[in-house]
Amino acid sequence: MSKDDLNLELPTLLDYRSLTLRHRKIKAIFRVQEVVIDAFRRALQAKEFMEFQAPSIISSAPEGGAEIFEIEYFGHKTYLAQSPQLYKSLLVSIFERVFSVNKVFRAEPSVTTRHLTEIVSLDAEFGFIEDYMEVKEMAEYTIKFILDEVSKKCAKELEMWGATIPSVSKSIPIIKLRDAQKIIFERTGRDCRNEKDFAPEDEREICRWSKEVHGSDLVFVSHYPTKYRPFYTYPDPDDPEFNMGFDLIGRGTEWMTGGRRIHDYKILLDHVKEWKITPENIELYLQAYKYGMPPLGGFAFGAERITMHILGLKNVREASLFPRDMERVDVRLSSINEK
Repeated sequence: MSKDDLNLELPTLLDYRSLTLRHRKIKAIFRVQEVVIDAFRRALQAKEFMEFQAPSIISSAPEGGAEIFEIEYFGHKTYLAQSPQLYKSLLVSIFERVFSVNKVFRAEPSVTTRHLTEIVSLDAEFGFIEDYMEVKEMAEYTIKFILDEVSKKCAKELEMWGATIPSVSKSIPIIKLRDAQKIIFERTGRDCRNEKDFAPEDEREICRWSKEVHGSDLVFVSHYPTKYRPFYTYPDPDDPEFNMGFDLIGRGTEWMTGGRRIHDYKILLDHVKEWKITPENIELYLQAYKYGMPPLGGFAFGAERITMHILGLKNVREASLFPRDMERVDVRLSSINEK
């Protein structure tokens, strides 16, 4: 048996985390993740972005109450942040270009190989854009920078895992959701043409198409139905039913979400009302828009998912030092309840 063999099931890997982290192959995962996060920072610093730290405790749940943790805060109801989105948008009016490396929390009732309740979110936002394609180009520059740095600095770790850097074409292809769904239908016969989003098998199929047609393991998918995306996402003026948001799909899984944001105060208020958000709960955010905001957009990568798919890990929990999910907070929660 090779010294790099690690024939342990995931529950065992996590139940004995303080010991399994000592294994050189497990340590290698987090060497790669360190480079991913550091490269994200340096890519944006080179473009004159400023780093900030967003709060984790927020006063409202503007991005979906069903997937947010409510906490008691000195007798008041508050929440754990799903993203730093509202803060990074607000700061664009002050610093123009900002980014953050933040822990964020998702109360998704999901036990899958790709979901965690606490993740490291790599967020960026910038102003004075002309259209959403500028945001796509910045996101593309950033992920290419990250992959190049991992390739240069983590050759030993990649070899240890038998991993390869994803293939990326000169320009990562971008395709609208409905066009992608039509391609999937033509290729597989599976009819997803009116769905609001991709199912996991759709993400895998559009990645296969991208690799075959464009030679790229990565593909951007844009123009999701407006009513199913966050209230601040900019509707396409030519077809307002769909918006100028996009996801980056890599090796069969979403790596990033982003797009252009609404900067017009009146339109934003209309969306707040339509999405049934209480304006007083996001007063600080709306205050910035009331006094003028430039056209803006941004994106957010998941550090664990990037690490997972660079190394070909089977479960995103392997790419988290101390993963949190529905069943575990360091120890399995069922073991606590049994005591």
